[in-house]
Amino acid sequence: MTATTRIAILTFDGFNELDSFIALGLLNRLKASGWSAELCGPGHAVTSMNGVTVQLQRPLEWANEAEVVLFGSGIYTRAIAENSALLDRLQLDPLRQLIGAQCSGTLLLARLGLLGDMPACTDLHTKPWVLEAGVRVLDEPFHARGPIATAGGCLSAQYLAAWVMLRLAGEAATQEALHYVAPVGEKAAYVERLLAKVRPFVDLA
Repeated sequence: MTATTRIAILTFDGFNELDSFIALGLLNRLKASGWSAELCGPGHAVTSMNGVTVQLQRPLEWANEAEVVLFGSGIYTRAIAENSALLDRLQLDPLRQLIGAQCSGTLLLARLGLLGDMPACTDLHTKPWVLEAGVRVLDEPFHARGPIATAGGCLSAQYLAAWVMLRLAGEAATQEALHYVAPVGEKAAYVERLLAKVRPFVDLA
């Protein structure tokens, strides 16, 4: 029987479509192996920064049960970071979960106390807020330490997804999933370039 890997992609109003949908699409390439990535958040639906409204698949608290939790970014993240009533609904545990964030989602990890003393990646717009939260910001697209990872830039969702796949599914399954979505004529080079950025952090773990 295939074990289920539940992945909560935390998605709030004003979300960046690239963050949530790239991770959702890539991670669900492993559905045949029991993986299930779903959009998770407060309420029943959220509207993106470009006006796209989508139905949430799971309530916010479902993230507390998932094996993997990924925070996307959005135009209202700073306000969400100050909403303690909302964030208090999250009881995440890096001892039993992989937890990642990109761009302004990194600010939420900081507010939840999940970064500790580790440096982090974020986008240039969010960088001052993350620095203000006491976190050292790297000029890199991806960084991880143990079960916590951060990424900077909208298209860095591919790094977070690859990191999760490498950690939980191994090299062969990750390569197969990435090869499927890679541009034709560039597949081998694309997959290797992506994995070369993420693999060192998985080896360290």
